[in-house]
Amino acid sequence: MHAHSDLALLRDPDHSAKAAQGVTLEVLGQDGLSYAPVDERTLAEVRRSITGWNGDGSDIDFDWRTVGEYLDRLDRNFGGQGIAVNAAYLVPQGTVRMYAVGWDDRPATDAELTRMKQLVAQSMAEGAVGMSSGLTYTPGMYADDAELTELCRVVAEHGGYYCPHHRSYGAGALEAYEEMVQLTRSAGCPLHLAHATMNFGVNKDRAPELLTLLDRALDTGADISLDTYPYTPGCTTLVAMLPSWASEGGPESILSRLADDATAERIRHDVEVVGSDGCHGVPIEWDAIEISGVSVPGLGDFVGRTVAESARLRGEAPWVTARRVLQDDRLGTTILQHVGHEENVRQIMRHRVHTGGSDGILQGDKPHPRAYGTFPQYLGRYTRELGILTLEECVAHLTSRPAARLRLADRGLVREGYRADLVLFDPETVAAGSTFDEPRTLPAGIPHVLIDGRFVIEDGKRTQVLAGRSVRSTDAPTR
Repeated sequence: MHAHSDLALLRDPDHSAKAAQGVTLEVLGQDGLSYAPVDERTLAEVRRSITGWNGDGSDIDFDWRTVGEYLDRLDRNFGGQGIAVNAAYLVPQGTVRMYAVGWDDRPATDAELTRMKQLVAQSMAEGAVGMSSGLTYTPGMYADDAELTELCRVVAEHGGYYCPHHRSYGAGALEAYEEMVQLTRSAGCPLHLAHATMNFGVNKDRAPELLTLLDRALDTGADISLDTYPYTPGCTTLVAMLPSWASEGGPESILSRLADDATAERIRHDVEVVGSDGCHGVPIEWDAIEISGVSVPGLGDFVGRTVAESARLRGEAPWVTARRVLQDDRLGTTILQHVGHEENVRQIMRHRVHTGGSDGILQGDKPHPRAYGTFPQYLGRYTRELGILTLEECVAHLTSRPAARLRLADRGLVREGYRADLVLFDPETVAAGSTFDEPRTLPAGIPHVLIDGRFVIEDGKRTQVLAGRSVRSTDAPTR
């Protein structure tokens, strides 16, 4: 339910990172930033802004501009054979705002709001299943609730759902969850909470408060679901930690501010002392920020170390190291953020509207192991070993519940007449092979995976079959 394979599916016919886990469908376009709908300017800007998620795309022929064209490209990829697994798409609100408004931190004009609503409506009509936001990422975070509500009304009119990475997972997390619940109820739009975690020291042991908030809304008629990954660290880009004011204007403006000593000192104060909105309102802990990937090969020595550790080795303050890496890597650095709480993870995954999502970023020398291990981790560690879920519950969390949220009438259950998207696994041996030290190790105990009745994994090995296609909203035209 939460994947970052937007370009990986186009460049990698194997895609065992997901296929070997038993993933038969990924939901792309997450966190408000992806590659459609765009014009020439927006495409160049979004490629630059999420290099850390998907690479710079220099190996991709960006021969699409609309959501429909992107979904068509998935279907005709690799000489018309398709892609490794099925894919659905969320129209990314941050990209839409980038397209219509730019990178300014201000309310949209009436004309700009009308243009954004048109882009969302067109994207939904072309097959998007909903809309995502990244409300700690620029420029999407510059939208106020009134703007988001108007866009969510369009999504609801087309039968889709809203999937926000909301405004804080740290200080003010509960208020941020409540904001999304109230916003979507006002808009009449179903809500799916992306990577629903309670992170940072301020939220230790506070998962019950979140679940009470959700239960109260559900019991009074709200349409809510959520996804989580079964790990405590998060994963994002290093530039995302900066305050939103430092990101106004886009990537080149960020680099200009970092190059100016006085402005860089102001950024440092916001990040280290105040707690920037990019870091969820919590002062950053440099010993919790591990660099997992860089775009410039010469910076490889930073990978696998925390910023604090690299700073000690260099005999300098952590901010000096972080600033240097941001500049030298042209903002393309990915990080692991070790700020989660195991008890919160366990309690949230047991909730009645929970589904599984990897949030798996595949870039970097040492990506988060969730990219390769989320679903066997659920089945092996949290079901068989810890008993947090029963086997039947776990399977439902990963299959029928997501299919219901996506309104897929012929997937998610083993039933006559349904698509033969099937995973055959051994409940006694299924396990994630990926670890933080060896994050690209494939799982065990999943010998067979079929998509549309065709083996993509057979006897534990990836076949050459490309059975994946775009899966579009039910009101989109058949292609």
